[in-house]
Amino acid sequence: MTNKRKIINDPVYGFLTIDDDILFDVISHPFFQRQRHIKQLGFTSLVYPGAVHTRFSHMLGALNLMTRALDVLKVKGVEITDEESLGVRLAILLHDIGHGPFSHTSEHMIADVHHEVLTRLFMQRINEELPPLADGSRPLDTAISIFEDSYKKHFLHQLVSSQLDMDRLDYLSRDSFFSGVSEGIVGTERIINMLNVKNDELVIDEKGIYSVEKFIISRRLMYWQVYMHKTVIAADNLLYGLFKRVRQLLAQGIEVGGPYYLMDFLSHQYDEASFDGNPALLQRFAMIVKDRLVGPFVSARALFLHIGNACFAPPCASFARNQFSAPVDKAEAFFIRYGKNGIPEGTQKVALPFRGDFKRQIAYQLFL
Repeated sequence: MTNKRKIINDPVYGFLTIDDDILFDVISHPFFQRQRHIKQLGFTSLVYPGAVHTRFSHMLGALNLMTRALDVLKVKGVEITDEESLGVRLAILLHDIGHGPFSHTSEHMIADVHHEVLTRLFMQRINEELPPLADGSRPLDTAISIFEDSYKKHFLHQLVSSQLDMDRLDYLSRDSFFSGVSEGIVGTERIINMLNVKNDELVIDEKGIYSVEKFIISRRLMYWQVYMHKTVIAADNLLYGLFKRVRQLLAQGIEVGGPYYLMDFLSHQYDEASFDGNPALLQRFAMIVKDRLVGPFVSARALFLHIGNACFAPPCASFARNQFSAPVDKAEAFFIRYGKNGIPEGTQKVALPFRGDFKRQIAYQLFL
């Protein structure tokens, strides 16, 4: 019989314990394993080379923090049953399973569906595939109810999704660790030990107020220095413009080479209604899992030849070589002749300015 009790060595927290068979079965599911191929921070590694950690490690880290938080609340007399404990741990474990490739960068690009909607669909699908419990209920019934905030104890949902949840505590610590940006370090252990429940609301003991203030400041600094870094925003806009242009070409009947499942989604306008009662579509979405999906596009000669914007192809080529960068501290314009790229002579030159009034203001309007 397979031993489903595991210990995982995590670089942020040390050893993580998987102490329940259902947790192991969920982690082993292909829908969860696909998170190994999805970067937590998308294109942030263009700026911070160490930021190549995945959604997989983040979800395991959030599970670890949830386990610690439950232990603290139980010691303080908060009533949490074993069923609720497992349910909220499964909810935090699966809270990001709806993300597609490039994480938030590709949200609404590939399918016009919020990742939390896809998370609910994935949770329901896994719930159907896992064997029922001894009492006939499904393993994820409680977890789904907590995730959707329809469970009777609201504070359990707040542990999963709120202004101070286990998701945010983990991603700040993890993103700070892997990016090397020390401003994002938060007192995770201190904050968890200050958690409490009052009138079914998650609260912080008074003596933990300064740790929460540090958490808020750290989160703000991480947004300025990491999540909203000028180069990351530029790369995100580039990908957005690339996918937008591919959709236009496919709509015109122009063949563009690329991965089968990605091309299927870019050639259709799938929305939330498309996924309802369509498990095959959810399965196809799950197949789009590799961050290198952009590779076939940026190197595709057919794509470049049909681009209407003269400035489009060269940035793509630079991006493919991980050499993408653009100045923001001074106005700069460059001109690219179509003829040099194999596109007919005589086409009007196009200027693409990169402007920045001050360092924090992003002025990229590449393809919007």
